[in-house]
Amino acid sequence: MTNRRSITESEPLRIGVLGVARITPRALTEPVNDEPRAVLQSIAARDRARAEAYAADEGIPNVHDGYQGVIDDPGVEAVYNPLPISLHHEWTLKALAAGKHVLCEKSIALNAREAREMADAARDAGLVLMDAFHYRYHPAFKRAVELLREGRIGTIERLEAVFHTAVTNTTDIRMIYETGGGVTMDIGCYPVSWVRHASGEEPEVVSATAEVGPPNVDTMLEAELRFPSGATGHVSGDMREGTEFANSLTVTGSAGRLHFENPLVPQRGHYIDLETTDGSERLEFDRRGTYHYQLDAFLDAIDHDAPVLTDGDDAARQMAAIDACYEAAGLPIRRT
Repeated sequence: MTNRRSITESEPLRIGVLGVARITPRALTEPVNDEPRAVLQSIAARDRARAEAYAADEGIPNVHDGYQGVIDDPGVEAVYNPLPISLHHEWTLKALAAGKHVLCEKSIALNAREAREMADAARDAGLVLMDAFHYRYHPAFKRAVELLREGRIGTIERLEAVFHTAVTNTTDIRMIYETGGGVTMDIGCYPVSWVRHASGEEPEVVSATAEVGPPNVDTMLEAELRFPSGATGHVSGDMREGTEFANSLTVTGSAGRLHFENPLVPQRGHYIDLETTDGSERLEFDRRGTYHYQLDAFLDAIDHDAPVLTDGDDAARQMAAIDACYEAAGLPIRRT
């Protein structure tokens, strides 16, 4: 990785923000406020008044008229892209072309082709592109992966992951196909990512079933998977009204079982139940936020060439799995 820091590493990384998304405070602003190695430098939104209000509240010194202004700001070294998924590809490519590292919210793109173009652009420019699967950087999920790689439950035979939470607002952006709506693009992408990273393999989608709300928008999708090792899997995302909240990963092996309750945001309470031939134990880890760990990893990748567990290449493979889920369910891939 080519280090592109324009300001010395003794100074905080200066981050520009595209838009005023609902996720921005917890995903970026709060971690930055706790991190001396980073600072928010610039912001822009479709509604300048909203950007100005957010900047005033958070002490962001520069407000621009549009997203391009953030990218062109010479003081900005990295860009956070929480825009609608339909705008991730365009504005991430523009940021990379301007020499800025990018932290892009998931799902990183509308489809695997877009994600691959983004990954290639980052690699060619020698810049960090991180797909914002924050859970992957928390010690709890890291330890779960280590336990599986150590063979504590034997050979992995079955992986099951669910994320269900009701979305009752019919005008929610997740209900709009054109902007990348659909449960599998939003909350359902997490179970897909969990089983990919837990297994260390890329799945084949054997079958998928979906329920559609607005045209082409999946409000529920579940898929049956098969992995190169012979393991099987099941992922489920559900945002239908009335669905009961669920958020877990269960891995069954030839010599035991690992159940991870709340891999999404373990800072809000979690546990890992490990059952092996040696007995059972419950593991819990610290409550520091996943987004804080994600920011750490982003900064370490930029300043120290540390590995990015959810880099552009991983994002392209993630989107290939999502594309395959849609195809198997008889739904169109987003903007192909």
